[in-house]
Amino acid sequence: MGFFLKLILTGLGWSFGGPLGAIIGYAIGGLFSGRRPTVIRSEVNETFGNTEEKRDFNVTLLVLSAAVMKADGNVMKSELDYVKRFFLQNFGQERAESYIKMLREILEKDYNLYEVSQQVGRYMDYSSRLQLLHYLFGIANADKAISQEELGVINTISDNMGITNSDFLSVKAMFIKETDSAYKILGIEPTATDEEVKRAYREMAKKNHPDLVSNLGEEVRQAAEKKFQEVNAAYEAIKKQRGM
Repeated sequence: MGFFLKLILTGLGWSFGGPLGAIIGYAIGGLFSGRRPTVIRSEVNETFGNTEEKRDFNVTLLVLSAAVMKADGNVMKSELDYVKRFFLQNFGQERAESYIKMLREILEKDYNLYEVSQQVGRYMDYSSRLQLLHYLFGIANADKAISQEELGVINTISDNMGITNSDFLSVKAMFIKETDSAYKILGIEPTATDEEVKRAYREMAKKNHPDLVSNLGEEVRQAAEKKFQEVNAAYEAIKKQRGM
């Protein structure tokens, strides 16, 4: 029954369909194998969210997290522990355990990261993609050190999801601090005028406002507030430096 269920779910896919749906379908088949098909849908909804938007975001995060974890070719137990703590902080004990079980299934499967990331770019709104990117940096930085391999995988995901280079550098600057990080977070150069700084802040604050991802659930919205606070902090730092 378990293998047959995997084949069914792989064929049907997730709501996205395509390569991402096939990965998720296979992983769900492994997670819920042995259960009666009539109750699987309700169990999936309870575990990963009761709307398509929530499910798509949460399980996409699992697939992309797996790619970051496998970036150096060797998934360590410590990495699983880091990610488990990350999900625990954002989604609670019960859901975190279900996510980690499904993540283990995904880690066993090889897939084309370019195709998956491009599919996310086609079907997910830009604000949700930005939040995904923020999550991936957070996971990579769980051990307080982002390796070049992890950075390269995140860059590949970002490019293929259709994230602009300035937005990628903005999120990166929230985790990898440099002397001009505040300017990079706002997507401008240190030579920008005061008026350009103000305009960049308004645009970035609007783009990263937590309300834009409120449809993904309260836990995602709360996590998005951290990104919004980084934008505000960058603006305040520049204002203080310039005496604005």
